[in-house]
Amino acid sequence: MTADTNPPPGTLYLIPVPLGGIDPSWVVPEPVRQLACRLDTFVVEHPKTARHILKLYGITRPLQEITLLTLNEHTPATELDALLQPMLASRDVGLMSEAGCPGVADPGADLVRLAHNRNIRVVPLVGPSSILLALMASGLNGQGFVFHGYLPAEKEQRIKKLGEIERDSRNRGQTQIFIETPYRNRQMLADILDSCQKVTLLTVAVDITLPTEYIHTRTIADWQKTAAPELHKRPAIFLLHSPS
Repeated sequence: MTADTNPPPGTLYLIPVPLGGIDPSWVVPEPVRQLACRLDTFVVEHPKTARHILKLYGITRPLQEITLLTLNEHTPATELDALLQPMLASRDVGLMSEAGCPGVADPGADLVRLAHNRNIRVVPLVGPSSILLALMASGLNGQGFVFHGYLPAEKEQRIKKLGEIERDSRNRGQTQIFIETPYRNRQMLADILDSCQKVTLLTVAVDITLPTEYIHTRTIADWQKTAAPELHKRPAIFLLHSPS
């Protein structure tokens, strides 16, 4: 009986990145940065951003020796197999996201799922999650919560969805978490304040981990009496909790 001589596949490392152009030592542990600097192959959303992050992490290898494979929201599902080939050839690969943590509100989740299907080891590394950091700082229910990602872009549908998740919060006691494209933040906040009940709690979390960080929780009634923060083109997370 012939022994299986096929080499084991490489590992897919999920490498977190800073949520802004800050010193990564504040949010990404040194061992994680050191591991990233040892790799020579990465799957990334935007190569330019990835090169900048690797420089911040202290990579000494010439960047032209680094292989950067692109995976973003426009990548066809038929191309995911090709992104696995380095790992199937026993090379370790790093997955980097524009969203802080790979696989969370991030197209990298599709590659992670396929890696599991191919028995490729997946290793998540410690770093900043804006979703969990916002929940931690909100004072809202951290034991029962739902992350919705993006709500509908069209105003009527967005207001309808806000009503649905507010009712879900009231009926189930859950914190409802969602995000918006930065250039629509103002419209999102206006629709929340116009359509949600006055007793509902709203957390607005902006620029998390950056020097300009802003995180506040108030009732809708109090937000309506408070000057809104400038949200335009700033990464923001919204959290709702409606009392039963």
